Amino acid sequence: MSASTLLVTGGSGFLGGALLRKLAERGEYSLRTAIRRDSVALPASVLKFNVPDLTATADWQDALAGVDVVVHAAARVHVMDEQAGDPLAEFRLINVDGTLNLARQAVKAGVRRFIYISSVKVNGESTVAGRAFTADDPFAPTDPYGISKCEAEEALRQLSSSSPMEVVIVRPVLVYGPGVKANFLSMMRWLERGVPLPFGAIDNKRSLVGIDNLIDLIVTCFSHPAAANQTFFASDGEDVSTTELLRRIGHALNKPARLMPFPVPLMRLGARLVGKEALAQRLFGSLQVDISKNGRLLGWVPPVSLDQGLSATVRAYLESHKS
Repeated sequence: MSASTLLVTGGSGFLGGALLRKLAERGEYSLRTAIRRDSVALPASVLKFNVPDLTATADWQDALAGVDVVVHAAARVHVMDEQAGDPLAEFRLINVDGTLNLARQAVKAGVRRFIYISSVKVNGESTVAGRAFTADDPFAPTDPYGISKCEAEEALRQLSSSSPMEVVIVRPVLVYGPGVKANFLSMMRWLERGVPLPFGAIDNKRSLVGIDNLIDLIVTCFSHPAAANQTFFASDGEDVSTTELLRRIGHALNKPARLMPFPVPLMRLGARLVGKEALAQRLFGSLQVDISKNGRLLGWVPPVSLDQGLSATVRAYLESHKS
């Protein structure tokens, strides 16, 4: 029996690259990826297709020929210094129009299953502590990125209802792991350097997902019959406060976190005054997801604990720092 052929978009990204490397190690699939630049270090077994345009005009015919499963991880993600005059239009161009273009061509190519990597932002930016989002809750996106992801999900559901191609939607929360960037990398740097931080009294709850757990869930969705046309959250299944997360990262670094119990209301006020309300929400607010549906339908539970995932992330950070 020949190996299934998989196309992973976004092979130059954090998730796409990690997924391809993990699958190449397993050697169970014929792998392809679509990338926008050819300087990305990927396993030699991965067949690369250059797709410079991810909008509605992209031609995916060659990349899709003979493909069984598509994992669509490419997207226009959150832009820190947004320059577009109409950000929502720019997000829609890639995340909605581009996604639907790829999916329609996948139907024509006979792709069996289309796995769309969406975002928790489809559900909103925050939860009340102890009341987690479920995958079947109403949509409530608030920013252009979340709106575009929500619209893409809806378009894919409509397409799957009128075609034989099955669609699986996976909504990750904050993803961390070896090679992580942005705020998570900053936290590791602060803690390694022993910087005192005013985050010692934050009583929130946030879900996270390690890259290995996210990949394991995606792989489960390749062929599990119960995954067809379903939506799943991806998380580690263990929610922590920002204070607890910093302490655990410090433990993995073998450096105690120097956390001062500064009042959260004052920090929120300061963040508002300097235009950093979104960052304050991520640091001080709660955002929890319920992954019990994954267990009920797929028999899936996260194989890697939060502490194991943090240890792997820290090891990779320290090795990179040494080199």
